[in-house]
Amino acid sequence: MMTKKYEAKITEIGEEVDVFIEENMLVIFNDTVPDSLRSIGVIHERADLLDKVMAGDVLEINGQRYEILFVGSKVNDTLDEIGHCTIAFNGETEASLPGTMCVEKKALPNLKVGSAIRIIKPE
Repeated sequence: MMTKKYEAKITEIGEEVDVFIEENMLVIFNDTVPDSLRSIGVIHERADLLDKVMAGDVLEINGQRYEILFVGSKVNDTLDEIGHCTIAFNGETEASLPGTMCVEKKALPNLKVGSAIRIIKPE
């Protein structure tokens, strides 16, 4: 059994997302994002944050799973409000920016419109 904390479908992939992928990062927003930020973001449907995200949870994008190693102090607030955080696929257990979530370092997920972004708590 897994407890779902967040789940949303990708609706749009900004044209500048590749620049962030090269840095092993993704920036996610829900569809309330202002136009000025759309190009850098992986945009998804609005979704409710059902429970706070914590280290030890699992991020799943398009079926690919990553253990969450660090959750910045602002991540839960911005995920809840605007579906936003910066995901660093760097294997680090700390980050200087409060809006950053760090996950294990492995190949970034394949991004497709219609794919799900999920955060789950393993039992």
